[in-house]
Amino acid sequence: MEGTAVKVKSVLVPWLILTLFVCLPSSAADRPIVLLVVGAPGSDEYGKQFQKWAGRWQEAAGQGDFDFAAVGFDEEGQLNDQQRLRRRLTEEATNSRQELWLVLIGHGTFDGRTAKFNLRGPDVSASELAEWLRPFTGSLAVVNCASASGPFINALSAPNRVVIAATKSGHEHNFARFGDYFSAAIGDSSADLDKDRQTSLLEAFLLAAARVEEFYADGGRLATEHALIDDNGDQLGTPAAWFEGVRAVKVAKNGANPDGVLAGQRHLLPSSHEQRLTAEARSRRDALEREIAQLRLRKGQLSEEEYYRHLEPLAVELAKLYAESDEKAPSP
Repeated sequence: MEGTAVKVKSVLVPWLILTLFVCLPSSAADRPIVLLVVGAPGSDEYGKQFQKWAGRWQEAAGQGDFDFAAVGFDEEGQLNDQQRLRRRLTEEATNSRQELWLVLIGHGTFDGRTAKFNLRGPDVSASELAEWLRPFTGSLAVVNCASASGPFINALSAPNRVVIAATKSGHEHNFARFGDYFSAAIGDSSADLDKDRQTSLLEAFLLAAARVEEFYADGGRLATEHALIDDNGDQLGTPAAWFEGVRAVKVAKNGANPDGVLAGQRHLLPSSHEQRLTAEARSRRDALEREIAQLRLRKGQLSEEEYYRHLEPLAVELAKLYAESDEKAPSP
């Protein structure tokens, strides 16, 4: 069945309920977390698909040593899912966790003005979610795998934040398959385009978008979903087609910085090399990579000598940072 589904009672997943609960205590302030929200499935068919996607996220989060919590699979109680989600996000903002990945799996709607993610009970709109996330100052990634999710890019875009939507607008309202391919890509080593032995949030986005395109092309279908990624805070979003490898080679007409740099620095399953970096070293590494990306944008305005004069100290510091982390690593 294509299009927006009518809400029905969520399919319960016993193995997931045993390990996930929205009120999971925030016991370790320095541990990153994946907060998975599964919306109203609308039918058993969709419920089974969402269960499968959720299982992939749970497995990947466990392998990556992330905390994991979910909304939408447990029995409905005094609080509805909208209230549970809001409470959990309030707790995260208060506790200032190191990193939060908010993943939305389900259906979406758009009435021409307001985009919503369908929950059991009251839905959550893009503007409501933006308000709930406003106090959060830590590293944040929001992955909305639902149909009609494009407007969430405009509402949620902010500095130090990655926002991914399965569609480019609210008018792409048919069932979105992006969430299937993304949940598979996040733990797939074949998505590692830059060969650093880890799959970044950006690389998972690019692989999932490519698989979606293949799905429609192979079936001779008209594509009804076009995913976007935004991580520079300009509220515009960039399609996968604008990337060559992990670099965006096209930019918006207003000259905004390209997306992808921040998302390329976020990993659910970090490599052993990445894990050896201290928080301070990782922060400095990320800053250096952003400086290099900015310098690359100015390359056409500089002479070759000027370009390499600016690049050399950044590259040398980056190399030293990695060398020092390797020296401090314990012997195998």
